[in-house]
Order: sequence, then C-alpha cells, then structure tokens
Amino acid sequence: MMRPMQVYRIPFSTNCERIALALGHKGVDVEWVDVPADDRSAVEAVSGQPLVPVLVDGGDVIADSPAILRHLERRFPEPRLYPSDPAGNAEAEIFVAWFNGLWKRPPNQIADELGRETPDRVAIAEWGAQLTGSLPLFEALLDGRDYLLGDRFGIADVTAFPFLKYATLWQEGDPDLFHRVLRDHLAVGGHERLADWIARVDALPRA
Repeated sequence: MMRPMQVYRIPFSTNCERIALALGHKGVDVEWVDVPADDRSAVEAVSGQPLVPVLVDGGDVIADSPAILRHLERRFPEPRLYPSDPAGNAEAEIFVAWFNGLWKRPPNQIADELGRETPDRVAIAEWGAQLTGSLPLFEALLDGRDYLLGDRFGIADVTAFPFLKYATLWQEGDPDLFHRVLRDHLAVGGHERLADWIARVDALPRA
C-alpha cells in the first residue's frame, strides 16, 4: 500500500496554510509532520534545506509553497485552482508572481529591520506605508465578486489569504514577528469587502 503524502510544517506557518487550503479544496488527505520552529533538523534531513512546507509524495520531495501548489494541481487537477482558459490562467500567473515577488517584500523587509540592534524607523515607515497602501487594491479586486479573481475560489485566494487574514484575524500564542508586522500594518479597518472575503475563505475546509 502506497504511503500517503507527507507535508512537513511548523506552527502558524503562512506558507503551510497555503498547502492546507489547497488540499482541503481538492479533498486530498495528507499526513502532516509537525516540526518545532526552533529545530528544523527533520526538514533538513528530508529536503536538504530548512524551510517549510516540504511535500514528500512518493519519490518526489518538493520545497517552496508555489512549487508544491503546482505539483498538487498536476496530481489532482480537479477541482482546479488555476483557471482552464488561457486568459484567466495568465491573470492568475501574474497575480501569484506579483504577490510572491513584490507584495511580500515590504513585510519581510520590516521584520528583518526590526531584528537589527538599531532599526531604521524611516525605512520601516516607508515599507509599512507600502503594505497598508495595498489594501485598496484587494478591496477593488473584490468589487462585485466573491474571490480575488472571480466567482470561484482559486490560486490567488490560496496564495494571499494566509497573509491578508491578519487584517482581521489573530491566533493567540503566535510568536512570529513577521505575522505581527502583517497585523500591525493590515488591521486598519474600512475595507469591508476584504473583511468579508477573509471570513469567507477562513470558513473553507483545510486538510
């Protein structure tokens, strides 16, 4: 009997929540391997690097959440995360690249800067303004539709929700500085469509 897929994760991980949402959407079972945030030796042993999530699917060992999501879409094509039409697929690709490559940069820069002995408060304020300033974009994307790229849950929602959720949600006991940065700069109120979307996605199943 083939062993079920395994996913290595740490508590509160945003990137691991992406995988949980995708698997829940596709109705795929997985064996979660919980790893302490301060001891990644098990992750390094299986993948050669310390970052989570890591998916083990038979002989395939895949790190990096976007790569894992692509793998899951190939393995379990229905229900889809990426649109089947070329234009819709291109829009989804652009969103994912923008979110991962550009949107996530300011909160990471803020977290890194706060970890320094003497943080640059001017730079932090500039990056924070960029992060807060993105909220109207998501509010506009949700004008007249339930999900970020249309009326169906998809890859854009999986990609963005674990980060944007900090506009309204907080898990007690979360020790992650990066998550506090998100909470501090996203929880500014006044974006009702975004808040409704967060509640809508949060109610969806996770693996």
